Order: sequence, then C-alpha cells, then structure tokens
Amino acid sequence: QVQLVESGGGLVQAGGSLRLSCAASGNIFSINAMGWYRQAVGKQRELVAAITSGGRTNYADSAKGRFTISGDLAKNTVSLQMNSLKPEDTAVYYCKVYSRALLGTWNDYWGQGTQVTVSS
Repeated sequence: QVQLVESGGGLVQAGGSLRLSCAASGNIFSINAMGWYRQAVGKQRELVAAITSGGRTNYADSAKGRFTISGDLAKNTVSLQMNSLKPEDTAVYYCKVYSRALLGTWNDYWGQGTQVTVSS
C-alpha cells in the first residue's frame, strides 16, 4: 500500500502564490513519475504538472509560465510552486504517484487532495 500526504493548500488572493508539497510512503520500490492534478466543482480532474524520474516535466497550458513542479523522486517527494494565481485555479489539487513495489506492477496512487481557493 502507498500513502500520499499533501500540504500547502489554502485561500489566497488573485495574483498571490502558494506552494503545494506531497510525500509518498509505504510499499514503494521505484517511482516512474509524480504529478499534480486538480478538479474544480463540476469539472473533470485534469493534469496540472508532472515530473518523471528522469527529470522531464510536463505542464498543462494553463500552468505554463506560472507554475513550477519540482521533486526528488528518489526521496518520494514532489512540490508545485504556483505563482500569479487566478480565480480559475480554484480547485482541489491531488498528488499522484506512478510507482511499483519490489515484485509488483506499476500503479497510480492518489492523495486525498488539498483545497486551493483563489479569491478575486
């Protein structure tokens, strides 16, 4: 079993910044990628940003230029620095890890989510 603990969400005014952090623990032998997703009310969950064990990053168009993902996948941690926040960034943000146990298969594991609210 894999557990993810997220922190750093909250309420911020438009134009402000927040930093989300996520730490994975449990039966992890190897991590291929970690990432952040978000789900706004009435919308589908969407990718915000992801980082691979090789250091490659991928961003949603809405996040490019404003958000920066960083991580130490060898230590099972990932962070998301969010700058110039907009009201439309309001959502529950979820951390995801793609990992496997020593003799296991690759699987996605999700955190419980952290609320980010941006006021106008």
